[in-house]
Amino acid sequence: MELVAIVVLASLIQYTVFGALVGKARMTYKVEAPAVSGDPIFERYYRVHMNTLESLVLFLPSIYVFASYVSTDIAAGLGVVFIIGRQMYLRSYVKDPKSRGAGYMLTFLPSTILALGGMTGAIMSYIG
Repeated sequence: MELVAIVVLASLIQYTVFGALVGKARMTYKVEAPAVSGDPIFERYYRVHMNTLESLVLFLPSIYVFASYVSTDIAAGLGVVFIIGRQMYLRSYVKDPKSRGAGYMLTFLPSTILALGGMTGAIMSYIG
């Protein structure tokens, strides 16, 4: 379970770094708080940060449930794919939002596998 904890904390650190990038973009593109619109590049950083928060809602509980009922090693591996996907999403979305597909899929698929696999493992444990 230690490896899963490391991956989870790495995903939260990544989210925090994305937040810092929003702050930096706010200063660079002169978008004063509380505004969340103005410069398109700032808005892209902001959307990546918010989308990452939305993604973490599914990812975080799912990785722990999957690790508890299925496999800690596979959970950690899928978590690493999630983190890589988020990094790809950031780079591609800021460059051109239309190019975000691969990063999105490398976020969505691991989270979905973790959720469905964790649910299946929990059900099997309950009935079995």
